[in-house]
Order: sequence, then C-alpha cells, then structure tokens
Amino acid sequence: MNKTTAFVITRRAAAVALLAVPFFAQAADYPTKPIRFVVPYTPGGTTDLVARTVGQKVSEKLGQPVLIDNRGGAGGNIGMDAVAKAAPDGYTIGFGAISTNALNPHIYKSMAFDPRKDFTAISLLGTSTIVLEVPAASPVKSVADLIAAAKKNPGMPYATAGAGTSMNLAGVMFAQMTGTDLVHVAYKGSGPAITDMLGNNIGAMFDNLPASLPHIQAGKLRALAVAGPTRSPSLPDVPTMAEAGLKGYALEPWFGVYGPAKLPAPIVKALNEAFVEALAMPDVKAKLAQAGFSPRGSTAQELTTLTDTEYKRLGEVAKKAGMSAD
Repeated sequence: MNKTTAFVITRRAAAVALLAVPFFAQAADYPTKPIRFVVPYTPGGTTDLVARTVGQKVSEKLGQPVLIDNRGGAGGNIGMDAVAKAAPDGYTIGFGAISTNALNPHIYKSMAFDPRKDFTAISLLGTSTIVLEVPAASPVKSVADLIAAAKKNPGMPYATAGAGTSMNLAGVMFAQMTGTDLVHVAYKGSGPAITDMLGNNIGAMFDNLPASLPHIQAGKLRALAVAGPTRSPSLPDVPTMAEAGLKGYALEPWFGVYGPAKLPAPIVKALNEAFVEALAMPDVKAKLAQAGFSPRGSTAQELTTLTDTEYKRLGEVAKKAGMSAD
C-alpha cells in the first residue's frame, strides 16, 4: 500500500467516524421526542389494553409520551409492516405476536416483511388466554354441545379477531381434533367480532380473554373453555379444552415488543429496561392479570430465540392444517 492510498483510506475512515458521532450521541440521549407504539389490531382488544397500560408506565420511565397507533388489518400484518419500514431510531416500535411474527408468514400468500430479518426484538410482553365462547342466549352450554351442533350443521361459522391470528389457529386445531367442519369468519379485531356476538349474528368465537372477559362477567357471553394448559385465574370455573374432552389441546398466545431491524444496542437496552420494569410493577401486573393477561418481560435475546423457535414450529402446524389467508 503506498502513502497516497493509505492517506485516502485514513481520510475516508475519519469521515465515516465523524458522521457516526451525531448518530451515537442521539442514541445515547434517547428518547428526545414521543415514541409511536404501533398496535396492529383495532382498539378494544387484548393488545390495545396491554399497550395502553404498559405504555403509560414506559412513558413515565423514559420521560416521553408513548403514543398508541392502532393499525388493524391482514391479521396484524399492516401494522407490523409499518414498523418494519420505519427508521431504526427507536421512535417507532410495534406490538408483535405469535401470529404476526411466527404464524402469518406460513399462511399468507404475500408478506411484505420477514419477521426473522426485518425486526429487532426488544422484550416479551407476556401471554394471553384464548377463550371459546357463545352468546348468552345460545342453547350451547358446553364444548360437547358445540361439537354436537357442529356435526349436525356442517359449515358452522365461528368468529375470530382475524385470519392468521392465534385465535384462528385455535379454531383450526379445534376442528381438526373434533372432526368438525367449521367456517372461519375473520374480523378486523376482537371489538367488531364481539359486537356481532352480542347481537347474536354469529354463534361461536375464539377470542383472547381480556377483550371478552367483561362481557363474560356481565353474563352477555358464555365461556365454554379456555385453550391454555391450565385454567385461567379470571375464570376459575371454566374448564380447559383438555378438561372438556380434547386431550392434548393446548395453545397459549405470546406477545412481544419489536423495533425495525438494525435498532442500535443503546436504544434496545433503554426500551428493554423500561418495558421489563413496567411489566413487573404490582399495579400493572394486577390490572393485566385481572383481565386475563399474564405479563412477563424478557431479555431481547430471549424474545429473538422464541420468535425463531415458534416460526419453525408453527410453520409445520400451518402446513399440516392447510391454513391459508389472502
């Protein structure tokens, strides 16, 4: 290498270093303005409740507003695509889920993002309970009654918060294990689906418990079973699917916070610490547990590992079930 070449390389390296200084200074000072927290579902559902409850505490910790941005549609893909395409500066983060970051890529014909490459994992948020429910006026009183009705009426519809959601997966598993022919009716979030349930416009629904729990407690919806491996503390008298006769049935949705790919480590650290601290607060834990959500933070690496593992596992499940969505 001659002196001229060495001089050029040195100047170039110095220029790159100078350009990087403001960026890293910005990361060190993070945050200096409001943070947009994209919830890829309509208001009124589990994700909305958790985002608003935890987001308020994160805002207090970081000293900047956390603005909830509901962007429903396409099983959560629309909202998470906005996160994937955002600048990796920490001012746009998203509420990812088992569906958006593990299941959807295997069932949607077209995906605008790759959950393994286009996001930076920040922290797990926790797990939820899926409940199988019917309108209070329904003659169906149990899981056995529903199975009998479905076998008597092939093509019986059931509602969920959207195609490709964990609730959709719960319905597919239910149909497979009971040998019934069910038709999935996908809504753009739990809210609209619950409205139709309350109006007796559809006869059964798989939903994340926090959205439906108030209506169950008010006697407007009847819970038949929960999909998790254990009973929900919020519905201690409601059996699990396994207890109701579907041995081996268990599904527990998980949720996490993600940023765009290449999010700087100092920003990931700041966000992770804020979310983990918020999720551990007694008042947050009590409020979310009462709603049927089990809050739990994690390291960024733990969420990355979970995402990768679930991506592979649910790919096999979706393929076996022949799941698909437009």
